[in-house]
Amino acid sequence: MTKPRRRFFKKMGWGMFSLTFLSQFPFVSWAQKQHLPTRNDRVFFTTGFKISEVTETSVIIWTRLCTQEFPNPIRHQREEKVFRHPIDFDENQPVSAMDGGVQAGPGLVRVKISSESDSQVSDWVTVFEKDDFTAKIPFEGLSPGTTYQVKLIGKAAVNTPKTEEVGTFTTATNATQPVPVLLTTSTCQYFWSFDDEKRGFRTYDSMRSMKPDFFIQTGDYIYYDKPGPLAKNLEKARHKWHAMDGRASLRDMYREVPIYMLKDDHDLLKDDVHPASEPYGDLTYLEGLKIWYENVPLEGKSYRTIRRGKDLQIWMVEGREFRSPNNDPDGPGKTIWGKEQIEWFKASVESSDASFKILFTATPVVGPDRESKKDNHANKVYETEGSWLRSYLAAIPHMFVVNGDRHWQYVSQDLETGLMEFGSGPISDYHAQGWDPDDKRPEHRFLRLKGGFLSIQVDRHAGKPQIRFTHRDVFGSPTHEEVFS
Repeated sequence: MTKPRRRFFKKMGWGMFSLTFLSQFPFVSWAQKQHLPTRNDRVFFTTGFKISEVTETSVIIWTRLCTQEFPNPIRHQREEKVFRHPIDFDENQPVSAMDGGVQAGPGLVRVKISSESDSQVSDWVTVFEKDDFTAKIPFEGLSPGTTYQVKLIGKAAVNTPKTEEVGTFTTATNATQPVPVLLTTSTCQYFWSFDDEKRGFRTYDSMRSMKPDFFIQTGDYIYYDKPGPLAKNLEKARHKWHAMDGRASLRDMYREVPIYMLKDDHDLLKDDVHPASEPYGDLTYLEGLKIWYENVPLEGKSYRTIRRGKDLQIWMVEGREFRSPNNDPDGPGKTIWGKEQIEWFKASVESSDASFKILFTATPVVGPDRESKKDNHANKVYETEGSWLRSYLAAIPHMFVVNGDRHWQYVSQDLETGLMEFGSGPISDYHAQGWDPDDKRPEHRFLRLKGGFLSIQVDRHAGKPQIRFTHRDVFGSPTHEEVFS
């Protein structure tokens, strides 16, 4: 029986991540006042767990231990307009009393995974306050194309009662086999834009019902700079993750569907953030970066590539950590990706023999985008790198772009290069805004000012590889489809 190595916190290669951040502010016993279940001798998986970075032979299991069995109830009414901001929300109330809040706490966790022919169990891992009581537990030496059962076991201390959660995942098939692949992707989810009072977001239940092989979240997983609360310090920023991950539709999805996550501006600090940005209130860029890595099941570089059988390879790129300031003059030295990432991308793409290649990016490459925006490759402020990137990608056979960030669904084709881009749209209709639905440009093959998600199916017909991009509404019904052979 092989035991994976134990890791207590992420070492990212920068000195900032070795800093010990000061402890969180103490929680007020709001749950006790409201007669919610709370046990000092128990821990719970109230914010669920994530199965992530699945390859042919490895996986990372992420979780957080909580001392509160259920999230705080949603108490505030919402505005009847876009985003559905909460009405009369007291930004200064104790974080422990906020809607959707979950109290995290100390304890131990271990993970067991097993297939019909193999099993592994981790050591007991202690979770710490400095990492918001999260754990990332990696497993290696798995078998390709194999379904594994997952069991998480948590306890407050050595001799206290145990709590268990279960899930399942299937490892990737090796690159020589032409196997069918189904994945889903979405972006932009503000806690108060939920469209299901009990479960959170309908899109997650719709994606889960399709039984995809995996899910890619392309950023803006949470919004620090939207009210309810405005996350202007470390405690409120962590609350945003607790509240989002505590939603039932997300928890149920992640038990069955592996996730890969990208970051964008709102889940790092504030709108259009870059490494030289000023703090958002008391929250600094470095703190935002640390919190993201606390909550995302990832080891190594934030840019990476995954292979799914003979016919599909995916690249997920980093758009915030290496960029030049947005207001720098445009020119050959101005970048979003950075030199190291560009060199990695070119080398890995040019060595790939996959039938179809997809670049997943948190921000647009093709657009069109609003004239007022100034932070992506479709904007004039990064025109030099954007023009190079579109030309480079268009020259690669069967290369497509899938992006997040934009609050509408679209398919566009660059008029100069022919490069195709698919914007999944936001997680709910309440979040859709920012583009005139009647403003359909020559680049647009499809335009819809609503939320939902994008599904991507790769398979073979009469022996020939085929890829199918299907935009769907929040209930999973198709709204548009593009098929390529």
